Amino acid sequence: MDWTRVTFKERLTAAKPLEGRHLGWTEGELASAPYARFWNPKMADISADAYRAVANSPMAHELFPPMREAIASVVDAEVQNGYTITPTGAMHVNLSTQMPDVTPEMIDWWFGWHSDSPERYKMWHPQAHVHAQWQEQPPTGTSGRARYVGYASQVDEYLGSGLIRALIQFRRPEELGLVDADVTAGVDATAVCARVGVVDVPVDIGYLAHHIERVPGGSVMRSRFWIGQPYIAARNAKVRAVLPLAKPLLTPTDLDARNMLVHCSQEMTHLASFLPALYEQEH
Repeated sequence: MDWTRVTFKERLTAAKPLEGRHLGWTEGELASAPYARFWNPKMADISADAYRAVANSPMAHELFPPMREAIASVVDAEVQNGYTITPTGAMHVNLSTQMPDVTPEMIDWWFGWHSDSPERYKMWHPQAHVHAQWQEQPPTGTSGRARYVGYASQVDEYLGSGLIRALIQFRRPEELGLVDADVTAGVDATAVCARVGVVDVPVDIGYLAHHIERVPGGSVMRSRFWIGQPYIAARNAKVRAVLPLAKPLLTPTDLDARNMLVHCSQEMTHLASFLPALYEQEH
């Protein structure tokens, strides 16, 4: 198939999981994994903020600045929950999630830990996560930021009913324009930032950032996604030459943005339900 002539969904969405990859844990995995007690396929509903965001979106694109401007003011953004499709063909998604008893340090640890096996990744969203693996294994003996920043995770997951294979290339916050003394210190805040690409095609399609700030009783996570034009770029020269022909076909829709917001609320709310106890056991 000529990938320059298919739609966003057709290019990014696989028809079915690859052989051997599946939702859920097997009986053997449940019996052998030391963290099996944290596997819980019964997930809570999305947050009230996410419900309101879905009801009130799509919103005016002027309320969602481009990435470089938005990430510099992530804490004080005018819209904390909602999404839009811009005239340039991008989806901007904002969501805040309350995470009781979770600390920024726990989030850094989780992002360095969860891609070591598919079972760990599936714990995060039992109803949508299928597989995860490091593109290049981080060095042993490291944890937290040192274990994921500069590395990439290949993930298979459902967004809505479509299965995608995404390449999450973790970056230092400063590379995306997020300069924050608390994030640098890593005690009262942290930020997980990444370039988002496609596993099977050398094309990057956007960016994500999760800013986590300590608050009384836990943390608040402010998640941001910038996907589509003008954030699309090729990862090699051959694809770069034909990418202008494909860009008009890589335009997200309102439904894509809605699915992203709902998925994020589900997985981050679920993560907060078990992360403090998992961290205490495994860290």
